[in-house]
Amino acid sequence: MNSRCASVSKLIPFSCVDGPGSRLALFLQGCNLRCKSCHNPWTIGCCNYCGECVPQCPHQALSFVDGRVIWNAGACQQCDTCLHLCPQQATPMAQTMSVEEVLAHMRKARFFIEGITVSGGEATTQLPFLLALFSAIKADPQLRQLTCLVDSNGLLSETGWEKLLPLCDGAMIDLKAWSSECHLALTGRDNAPIKRSILLLADSGKLAELRLLVIPGQVDYLEHIEPLAAFISQLGEVPVRLNAFHAHGVYGEAKTWPGATPEEVNQLAAALRARGVKKLIFPALYL
Repeated sequence: MNSRCASVSKLIPFSCVDGPGSRLALFLQGCNLRCKSCHNPWTIGCCNYCGECVPQCPHQALSFVDGRVIWNAGACQQCDTCLHLCPQQATPMAQTMSVEEVLAHMRKARFFIEGITVSGGEATTQLPFLLALFSAIKADPQLRQLTCLVDSNGLLSETGWEKLLPLCDGAMIDLKAWSSECHLALTGRDNAPIKRSILLLADSGKLAELRLLVIPGQVDYLEHIEPLAAFISQLGEVPVRLNAFHAHGVYGEAKTWPGATPEEVNQLAAALRARGVKKLIFPALYL
């Protein structure tokens, strides 16, 4: 796949939950974390064309042609059978999109959106495409006023951020646990590079939002509240979004985890506020 094309899980022309205002949200396929709490688990892997999903589709929307799985959007009933069967945690519905195709969608929506947010999966795993897309937006007279945001897990290297930040208006980063041990258990990866990314983005004035996901009995924010609050205080006036875990859409053991209640979110908020962290955003809803 060349740098002007990406594997795309979904494109939403108008979203009000993927950054400030109404935004076009582009979800890229593939992630370098394996979060147990992921609410889009079928975006983690990439299709390897094993074909296991093809005979299982109840609507015959999938076929196997020349070694590739082909999705027929017209026949698909969005039953998600293929998503739950896939051993790769991928989707046969992912489509290859070019920079030009994304720009065409943005031009149609440009009077009704404030910008684009590229999410995933993990957007930065397809960094060459991201650079090409944001460069094209900034160079386009019809689109250059729109903001370019990335919703990221923060695993991108410093070298990668140095390439992306001149073209990006901001990044929203999740810190899924404070200790490396807890983060490793929840995501399969250490969080030291994520903390470095958060600090780099804050120093660059490009950290649009820090996100904490409250998962009762699983996360260690309260256990390490002093270093967590001190870390957040270093970031300046960055909004901290408190998200409440719910089991809708997750796979595996996380399906049995209880959702976070307003009381549990408020407990973390009170502990942060008591230590000087004031700019908090609360969940819009609890499930």
